[in-house]
Amino acid sequence: MNVAVVIPTYNEVENLSRLVTALFKLPLSISILVVDDGSPDGTGQAADDLATKFPTLLSVLHRSSKQGLRAAYLAGFKRVIEEGAEAVAQMDADFSHAPEALIGMAEKLEQCDLVLGSRYIPGGSVDQHWAFWRKSLSAFGNLYARAILNLPPRDVTTGYRLWRRETLLGMPLDRVASSGYVFQVEMAYLACCLEYKICEYPIYFAERQVGESKMSLRIQTEAALRVWQVRRQYRDLRKMGRSGRRLSSTTA
Repeated sequence: MNVAVVIPTYNEVENLSRLVTALFKLPLSISILVVDDGSPDGTGQAADDLATKFPTLLSVLHRSSKQGLRAAYLAGFKRVIEEGAEAVAQMDADFSHAPEALIGMAEKLEQCDLVLGSRYIPGGSVDQHWAFWRKSLSAFGNLYARAILNLPPRDVTTGYRLWRRETLLGMPLDRVASSGYVFQVEMAYLACCLEYKICEYPIYFAERQVGESKMSLRIQTEAALRVWQVRRQYRDLRKMGRSGRRLSSTTA
């Protein structure tokens, strides 16, 4: 199975080369697409240098400005699916998602349509050095989204995911509207509405070692409000279930 790893970047020049090296050491057939939103720290140029070093395995999609996770990931999904990826991974560039977990997630995908790298199932956890309030806030945000949307998976806010090609092709991605971190919740909810089989694989979510976190109070507030909009937005698909899937033979 060919796994295309889509990595959105913004000011990740200190992490990108190490992450790419770690991914290519895995015993998997991996290609990488870096989607850089005009990073002022030179991440885009670093990605281009890596593409020169790995011309058949790594490519770069340059975007002029920071436009959010939705725009970066949807553009990335489109590119790698057109190039024939059988599975598509999402992961952060800051090593909060351990590259080696992708091995277990790929094995799990043989039984599922989507695998979530989960912090909240047995074997999963968040950074052991986080303060109690931060762990509580992270867990509450996840529980809040699950409760409002009635989502069975234990970790619906995780950004570490592995999709089957057919799953992404079957989802009406043109309807996805969230641009911030709630994009992850919306995508999980959409997959649940369409009755795709979702599995979880335990991961340890580590704090980034270098660079600055993109999370802010504004982003967290937006996510809390946006969850209610997501619930209203997909009422029709929740009723339709599997029959709401889109599968275009022209793009498959």
